[in-house]
Amino acid sequence: MEQIQRRDVRAGAKIIRLHFHDCFVNGCDGSILLDNATGIVSEKDANPNVGAGGFDIVDEIKTALENECPGVVSCADILALASEIGVVLSGGPSWQVPLGRRDSLTANRSGANSDIPSPTETLAVMIPQFTRKGMDLTDLVALSGAHTFGRARCRTFNQRLFNFSGSGRPDPTIDPNYLKTLQRLCPQGGNGGTFANLDKSTPDEFDNYYFTNLKNHQGLLQTDQELFSTSGSGTIAIVANYANNQHKFFDDFVCSMIKLGNISPLTGTNGEIRKDCKRIN
Repeated sequence: MEQIQRRDVRAGAKIIRLHFHDCFVNGCDGSILLDNATGIVSEKDANPNVGAGGFDIVDEIKTALENECPGVVSCADILALASEIGVVLSGGPSWQVPLGRRDSLTANRSGANSDIPSPTETLAVMIPQFTRKGMDLTDLVALSGAHTFGRARCRTFNQRLFNFSGSGRPDPTIDPNYLKTLQRLCPQGGNGGTFANLDKSTPDEFDNYYFTNLKNHQGLLQTDQELFSTSGSGTIAIVANYANNQHKFFDDFVCSMIKLGNISPLTGTNGEIRKDCKRIN
């Protein structure tokens, strides 16, 4: 991960996204990494995973591990371990990653489409998506804090910039100056694949500026800003707390990442340890 991070500053953000998207579908079982094959309908083609990066990073790590200790480290555990390392390399907290996950023999594209929050989701939709996985409001806000690094494409948020919810106007929760910046970057009819920083302040550092941005109405995705701008929501106080107290954010983030990594893992003789993360043995 250190070598990869030197050539790709987005490596940590890519991997933690894969880990989150993996765990929210059938648990933390590496199912997101499987390609299409006989009997396997890949999760990579599900709407929330289109354009996701980091698969090449997993392959590189897996190749090195198989050369050193074949058949020992699962692809699901690679995602969990590499997520922690990526956070640390970007200035965030470290934690002891529970290990022993095994890899699935199948994928679940329909589950990926239904269970993973889309970037245009309201809080009313996101909260049940988290509670169904045993996650609470603190987990929702803390894990959203992973958007303190990484990028998002214009197509994931441009619905906020010009015609929000069919109103003919921008999302009123966006700071006007930030709105102008985003409209220049992502003009109507422009390239939906253009990248924007998820955290405008410190885009490649793992810190609490993401939450400061939300308080300033400068969250990039609708799902980000909803955490602070949804009237009466219990998430508002959590965002404010994290914006004022990075130590508290780091502590809660660690707890939520461990909780995330413990969602329905395959253990014992269930599943397998894949030799190649893209296909079953």
